[in-house]
Amino acid sequence: MISSGSDRGGVDKTSRERAFADRGDMRAFSQSFLPETEIIQRARQRGIEIGTYDTSPAIGSLLRYLTHLIGATSIVEIGTGAGVSGLWIFQAMTQKGLLTSIDDEVENAKLAKQAFDEAGINSSRFRLITGNSREIIGKLADSLYDIFILRRNTDLLESVEHAHRSLRPGGILVIDRALLSGKVADPTQRDPETIGYREVIKVIKESQDHWLPMLLPVGDGVMVATKKIGRAHV
Repeated sequence: MISSGSDRGGVDKTSRERAFADRGDMRAFSQSFLPETEIIQRARQRGIEIGTYDTSPAIGSLLRYLTHLIGATSIVEIGTGAGVSGLWIFQAMTQKGLLTSIDDEVENAKLAKQAFDEAGINSSRFRLITGNSREIIGKLADSLYDIFILRRNTDLLESVEHAHRSLRPGGILVIDRALLSGKVADPTQRDPETIGYREVIKVIKESQDHWLPMLLPVGDGVMVATKKIGRAHV
């Protein structure tokens, strides 16, 4: 009989967790695994100076990977920041690809344009849209986008509904900051932002007819979900 403190292999859970801890800081290691270019570093610093949020290096590399993996040519992101995520995406997107980046703040769009110009990105490869992001998302075309990135916490559930509508079958939804650096996993955290993220990842998890999701403790946490093409019975 296996004790309650052991898993099926008979390994004590506490010992297993201690073993992982002794192996070093995996999060810090993954963040620095792929160093950012000087252009990305400068863009990130400009964002820090005005207090905007930009994706972490680990999530940036994930976005680049996903862009390459599915050959994405049409990507939309909600939350431009200072253009850091866009710079990561452009490393893998083809010359014919188009990034649509939406933000409520004009200053963020200006910083992103500065970063893209500095990187030599042709203006035909991106659209920077500023205004009420909630209204803009509602006007996005149906079944057009390969990847839909959410980086703002306003109206998350409604945004996810629009993401499903706007993604092509097999397209990918990415929710950046999905775990809020661990707050979502802490049941004592009950502020509105944390509750909002906790609710949206639960809804996606339970929407088995619509999404095939996974939740990763990378960066500040990220949910990646594929828009299902058809139903599978297992």
